[in-house]
Amino acid sequence: MTPQVKILQTEILSDNWYTLRKITFEYAKKNGTVETQNREAYDRGNGAAILLYNKEQHTVILTRQFRLPTFINGNESGMLIEACAGLLDKDNPEDCIRRETEEETGYRITDVRKIFEAYMSPGSVTEILHFFVAEYSRSMKVHEGGGIAHEQEDIEVLEIPIEQAVTMMDNGEIKDAKTIILLQYIKLHNIL
Repeated sequence: MTPQVKILQTEILSDNWYTLRKITFEYAKKNGTVETQNREAYDRGNGAAILLYNKEQHTVILTRQFRLPTFINGNESGMLIEACAGLLDKDNPEDCIRRETEEETGYRITDVRKIFEAYMSPGSVTEILHFFVAEYSRSMKVHEGGGIAHEQEDIEVLEIPIEQAVTMMDNGEIKDAKTIILLQYIKLHNIL
């Protein structure tokens, strides 16, 4: 069943970093009644995330960086361990993730494989995240990584044994959803 929705009004509440809109709409419920509802939707664009893995070493490449929203929601240091990711910025998902991988981790990857895409927080954020995996080797390292200075990035690159990464996920050291999803994918599909 496809619901009937009619947008009545869209108001921009903020257009500072990304766009926050308040949307008033009519929604036809399955019992036939029509309700007028209001919701806010945060539009930051779509993104891509990747987990780099090394079959020979049984390792993955992750990053650690400060994330203000986690800090204000109880993460004492604000530091978060994550899979490499970024916004598409008008690129297609594969070009984006190749660019982000090199900027953040210093690895110039060759073969990337898209595994799926998903809405990460569909109750409030419009973003679709495209998920990738790719094998890496030391020969692909072209610089130290760490992000782009003009984007105010200060990223630490971590090379971690896959079993340690899974343990970190299990004990709460890794709390980032995209990273948890990618680690579970690698284990579920016996990639490492």
